[in-house]
Amino acid sequence: MSNKLINSKKLINFEKDIKEIYEKGLIKAPIHLSGNNEKQLIKIFKKISKKDWVFSTWRNHYHALLHGINPLWLKKQIIKGKSMSINSYKKKFYSSAIVGGILPIALGVSMGLKRKKSVNKVWVFVGDMTYETGTFHETYKYAKNHKLPIRFVVEDNNMSTNTPTNKVWIKKSKKDKGIISYRYKRKYPHHGTGKWVLF
Repeated sequence: MSNKLINSKKLINFEKDIKEIYEKGLIKAPIHLSGNNEKQLIKIFKKISKKDWVFSTWRNHYHALLHGINPLWLKKQIIKGKSMSINSYKKKFYSSAIVGGILPIALGVSMGLKRKKSVNKVWVFVGDMTYETGTFHETYKYAKNHKLPIRFVVEDNNMSTNTPTNKVWIKKSKKDKGIISYRYKRKYPHHGTGKWVLF
């Protein structure tokens, strides 16, 4: 299984540390902090093997830590301005800031695993607005129809950047039984550490 040494307190403290560094002006690029979803992710990552691939979005710090990426290495990457693009071939971890950009890549990796008859899987994490896109539904349909070893996790905070998902789509799509989904209220704004105002 993925990193069992990481608990909620360690995840929260890691993001607090990054927040403090960012507010001192030592990170010269956007950061996307996680929060209020520690328990849900710890539960999901108990199912994920270290040999499985994990694909994430711009808000990826918790996923990286739970998949075994060294916290000191991760912190250095974030300080270098790579908060939204944490990648490690060795740890089988890939993230992208492009909305829906990781979906076809994750699909391709899962196809490769199936062709190699690997026992490993691909886990791809997306937000609720990405879930509403055509890219997600085409990727999911292809994966399901071809019985690919990929699991989709929708992290639903009902926000896209700072736009409520339910106001954009009026009625959100019903999630398929094959998709893991959980609700949470985000702790930090879309990026940075301040407060965003809804007009």
